[in-house]
Amino acid sequence: MNYATIKNCDIANGPGVRVSLFVSGCTHHCPGCFNQVAWDFDYGQPFTQETINAILKMLRPSYVRGLTLLGGEPFEPQNQAGVVELLRQVKRELPGKTVWAYSGYLFDRDILSGRLGDTREYLSYVDVLVDGPFIEEKKNLSLRFRGSENQRIIDVPASLAAGTIIPWQDWQGEGKGMK
Repeated sequence: MNYATIKNCDIANGPGVRVSLFVSGCTHHCPGCFNQVAWDFDYGQPFTQETINAILKMLRPSYVRGLTLLGGEPFEPQNQAGVVELLRQVKRELPGKTVWAYSGYLFDRDILSGRLGDTREYLSYVDVLVDGPFIEEKKNLSLRFRGSENQRIIDVPASLAAGTIIPWQDWQGEGKGMK
């Protein structure tokens, strides 16, 4: 896996100050995508244990609320092993940090169906998922934490427990149902 960039003080992609990892590689190719350069799986830098160590260090300050995964596409089958290893280490070393993920895949149709491989462990570490492709015709700059009106903000632990999609409702950033 490669990554396009890491932002160590991101306030746009989830509540509070976050560390955001932009992975490389995406097969969606949404028209109007803000990060087309990250569609290429070979773009950027190799994702290594040194990269994970740097992310863990960035996450340590108490003012950093958590980690956000974006892309590219963090749920592409080619990216899952690297992302899951990062999430294992984050949850082991910094269990109080929340994890947000953005995906052009749909939670119920694509991610839970097994179409992308076995995502159970991956999802066990994710607190909130923003799902759905970016649709330029539904772009809305007034939306918080998403780019187009079709995208959903999902409380992953609550949704997995209920067996149905539960929207994330807490806009103050403490996240109902967060681990």
